[in-house]
Order: sequence, then C-alpha cells, then structure tokens
Amino acid sequence: MLRGDLKVIAQRIAHKSRVLDLGCGDGSLIRWLEAEKQCTCYGVEISPDKVLQCMEKRVNVIQADIEEGLSIFDNNKFDVVILSQALQATLKTELVLKKTSELAKTVIVSIPNFGYWTHVLDLLLGKMPVNNRLPDQWYETPNLHFATIKDFESLLKNLNFCNVKAFYLQESRANSIRKIVFLPTLRCTTAIYQFSKAN
Repeated sequence: MLRGDLKVIAQRIAHKSRVLDLGCGDGSLIRWLEAEKQCTCYGVEISPDKVLQCMEKRVNVIQADIEEGLSIFDNNKFDVVILSQALQATLKTELVLKKTSELAKTVIVSIPNFGYWTHVLDLLLGKMPVNNRLPDQWYETPNLHFATIKDFESLLKNLNFCNVKAFYLQESRANSIRKIVFLPTLRCTTAIYQFSKAN
C-alpha cells in the first residue's frame, strides 16, 4: 500500500513514463508505477536495507548518495524525476534541485511542512516536534533541513523553476489524505511540488 503523498504523486505520472525515483526507499512507488502504469522506472537509494527491499521487489535500484551519484544519469533523459520526502536530508539542497531538473521534463518533490500547527505548538512549548510525520528525536533525525511551505516556495522562485504547481495535503494516521486549500501554511502536513527546469 502506498503512503499518502506517494498516492498523489502516482496520480501525476502518465502511463509509460520514464521515471527516476531519488531516495526511493523500499521501492513501493516504483513497483506500483511499473505494475499499474507500465512505467519504466529506476531508483536511487543510499540505505543498504532499503536497497535490499527494492531488490526483493525486483525494482531497478542503484545504491548511491543522491548528492554525489547523479552524474551516472547525465546521458539519460527521464519524463519525471521524483524526490519524495528525501530533499530535507540533503546537504546541498539547491545543487540537488538544479541537477535533478536537468534530468527530466518534470520534477516532483514532496516535503514535510515544518510549519504545521502542531509543530508550531511544540516549538512554543519549548520542544522539537516528534510525531508520526517526524518520528525521530532531534539528535537522531536524518533531516538536515526543516522548511515550511513558504520557505520552499521561496527557494523554487529564487531558482527560477518554471510551471510550479503545489498540492497541499493533510495526512491522517490511517494513511488517508485530504487536500488543503484554506490556510495551508498551518494545516498541511505534506506539500507536493511539480515543476520544470528554469529557463
């Protein structure tokens, strides 16, 4: 079963697309796209355990750091590159976004919204948020950057990406999602952005 944001991402991908999933985790999205939309997919994942899970699903995966290993795809052109819940764990975020946009016609990125109201409340109470969306303690988290949706949208604007579309989601514990229109800055848990290379 696909995670909530992955369901929305899957809906944005056309049949028979060539897809590169960076930080592909256990390969669930790739497997779904291959089975349901006849896509040709490749994944990149740094975790040895998750690479093994991908291999068990018979997913095409390369073990690499997305900050250092994208040059192997320089001669390939994809229809879509996906960065789902992986960008916040990168050190050179701007460079990763620029490089990613050169590999495909369309980039889809999902990020957790650090401005979600319960996160803000936790900070007001003097502690870092820990919940089902941000499950790790501050000293164990793989996330290097915490951004609100406004922060991320400013970055996309500064980098001059084109055709930016945003989808604001609120996920529940039951893995259901709903789209948020009113006050997304405080009410969305996860944001998905679709964009293309800067002119």
